[in-house]
Amino acid sequence: MKGLDARLFQIAFQAVLLTAGVLLRDFSLLPLQMALALASAAATQALWLRVFGLIGVGYLSPLITGFGLSLLLRADSLWLHPLVACLAISSKFLIRFRGKHVFNPANFGVGLALLGLPGAWVSPGQWGNDLGIAVWLIGFGALVAQRARRDDAAFLFLGTFLGLTAARLFYLGHTFERGWDIWCHQALNGALLLFAFFMISDPMTLPDRPLARRLHVALVACAAFCWQFLYYRPNGALWALLCLAPMVPVWDAILPGKRHNWRGNRLLQNIVAAQGKMWR
Repeated sequence: MKGLDARLFQIAFQAVLLTAGVLLRDFSLLPLQMALALASAAATQALWLRVFGLIGVGYLSPLITGFGLSLLLRADSLWLHPLVACLAISSKFLIRFRGKHVFNPANFGVGLALLGLPGAWVSPGQWGNDLGIAVWLIGFGALVAQRARRDDAAFLFLGTFLGLTAARLFYLGHTFERGWDIWCHQALNGALLLFAFFMISDPMTLPDRPLARRLHVALVACAAFCWQFLYYRPNGALWALLCLAPMVPVWDAILPGKRHNWRGNRLLQNIVAAQGKMWR
């Protein structure tokens, strides 16, 4: 167990969550859409590995991206999921700064789909607020985040976002009972927990230094809160992370730190070398 890659736990969790969602809830997801997303992500990874001549790089990342898109994105067509998966994985290879990809691939793909592709939407209500789902999300999510050594990001995001939510309820003058019900409804939101434990806690797209990472996560949480409760727009966390992702290279320049690297993953070293040769 100790030597296992944390991404294996994440893939297992996503597969279980998708299965439970399809069987127990109306996820509005066709099995073929999920299969096409996974196949497209893997094929795109293989293409770019061949283009850059990279070796020793596996396919855990595209599996996570394919599952993530299947969990978040909904469409009324079969072509959208594989296209978005292709764009998401491509961003990991093409949108880089100093050898580090800027955007979380699933977050980037969902953002592109909502901005420019017809028939795409995200349905946070599909998760419901069941306590059982929340407990499973927290339990599995904490396990994966801790193994990736970015558990501070997940809990800091939740603490900041939910703390601002509580302060807003107090400011609006809700009674304790009413405010508690509303706050619990938000705190047990499956989509919010999924985002916290499996998207913003992605160690490859967060600042390297702990202080910079925490400042960045707090900024994302504040932006998500403003988007959702001041402008009354949906998917605040997704948009906040996407829009603030270009800040990560700035944090790394101001407060440099030791870069995370998955166990046995040589993508970072290989792609830096390949891109260095290409731009000479």
